[in-house]
Amino acid sequence: MSKEQTFIASIDQGTTSTRFFIYDKSARIIGSHHVEFTQFYPEAGWVEHDPMEILESVRSCMTKALDKATADGYNVDSGLKAIGLTNQRETVVVWSKSTGSPLYNAIVWMDVRTSSICRKLEKELPGGRTHFVESCGLPLSTYFSAVKLLWLMENKEEVRAAIKKGDALFGTIDTWLIWNLTGGVNGGIHVTDVSNASRTMLMNLQTLDWDKATLKTLGIPAEILPKIVSNAEVIGKIAKGWPLFGVPIAGCLGDQHAAMVGQACRRGEAKCTYGTGAFILLNTGTAPVKSTHGLLTTLAFKLGPKAQTNYALEGSIAIAGAAVQWLRDSLGIISSASEIESLASKVDCTGGVYFVPAFNGLFAPWWRDDARGICIGITRFTSKSHIARAVLESMCFQVKDVLDSMHKDAGEKGEVKNEKEEFLLRVDGGATVNNLLMQIQADLLGSSVVRPADIETTALGAAYAAGIAVGVWKEEELFASGQIIKTASIFSPKSSVEWRKKKVDSWCKAVERTFGLADLEM
Repeated sequence: MSKEQTFIASIDQGTTSTRFFIYDKSARIIGSHHVEFTQFYPEAGWVEHDPMEILESVRSCMTKALDKATADGYNVDSGLKAIGLTNQRETVVVWSKSTGSPLYNAIVWMDVRTSSICRKLEKELPGGRTHFVESCGLPLSTYFSAVKLLWLMENKEEVRAAIKKGDALFGTIDTWLIWNLTGGVNGGIHVTDVSNASRTMLMNLQTLDWDKATLKTLGIPAEILPKIVSNAEVIGKIAKGWPLFGVPIAGCLGDQHAAMVGQACRRGEAKCTYGTGAFILLNTGTAPVKSTHGLLTTLAFKLGPKAQTNYALEGSIAIAGAAVQWLRDSLGIISSASEIESLASKVDCTGGVYFVPAFNGLFAPWWRDDARGICIGITRFTSKSHIARAVLESMCFQVKDVLDSMHKDAGEKGEVKNEKEEFLLRVDGGATVNNLLMQIQADLLGSSVVRPADIETTALGAAYAAGIAVGVWKEEELFASGQIIKTASIFSPKSSVEWRKKKVDSWCKAVERTFGLADLEM
């Protein structure tokens, strides 16, 4: 006998994999599937994905998650009310409106091929690196979508020709997926949401629309850009030829914004998602807060066309879990990511080793695209356990750097503290299953780290947004629940202030040694 219920699903399209989750009304997962896809590295510092492979990974995940839920007796076909989507941000695709084919591979957020474009613009624009900060909250950087689009326009004849003919469509991965899911060449809907749009450098943070002055300055035609919508509204329905035909797509957020919703971060509360990179966002409420300490001013979420807009301060770290993958795939020090905890636990310190994973430069708060990775302090005493622990510490040091900047920008009034006067950091993402990592993080911060029972808060946030749009949940109920703290694992600091200060001083010395290394001879 099938179980008749209400369901919400979410597509979680990340930097290395796609996942699909089906939730019941209590936000319990009743079916899921996961598919990894290929990352391409055509040249040093270049990172690409095949947009068609990403599309196929979504199809596969939807089919297999649905099969699993059905096999367990859930009638998802009749009970599924909506689908939410969350995606890797800043990654860009340009494709043909008439054929639906990508005109080049997707250029991934961490790709640094656009450094020369950034330097050129810095010299030409009167405001230099901060020329667009007033409108979009972002500095000129290889990180953001606009400069990736400029590279495609300057270097790919197929892109230039398609734009000239009026046949080109531009989008981040959410736009690419929604266009295809809602029909593609047969009436696909060309949209993006406010959170993904806020990461392009092209959206005005106040108007929540494409900034005409920026488009004119950069020479980007408005016709190729998608319409901007809120994070929680019915966008369109799944087209024929896809699993779950006719189900509305009703939620869309960039992955870090989705995690904020999944963690129910209210004004003054912050979360850190540990994935390929690490991303710390502090909800600053209904007004943007300008950073003077190397952070980004961005949109947090807008859960409905008429809902209030929440803004955030963000610190983005390019390499976090990717450093663990590097230990596994490039050096062979571990055979699986999960092994790093036991290997690092064999020693109680790094033995003076510091690892700075500036593989493609450093993001917040340093913003140095001339930095390259280093491992220093190595002696004959150094073992692979010391290096493994130094890699874990590098993730935590980078998070501390960002949080220190956040505390300075937001000030006492911009943060919520508990009864012990602690600012709690909410954490999520796959790497947070590593208890040693979480304890190191608490020790380096000198304050507690809160890990929710469900660490997949990115997918959950997309489901919540879709559910809010179709009336399954109410925004105020989700943000008032407080369940996250009640069901969390809390890691409290065990370190001394003196130990923490010495470690941070040494880390800062190591970071400074990464600067200016991008031009070393190959």
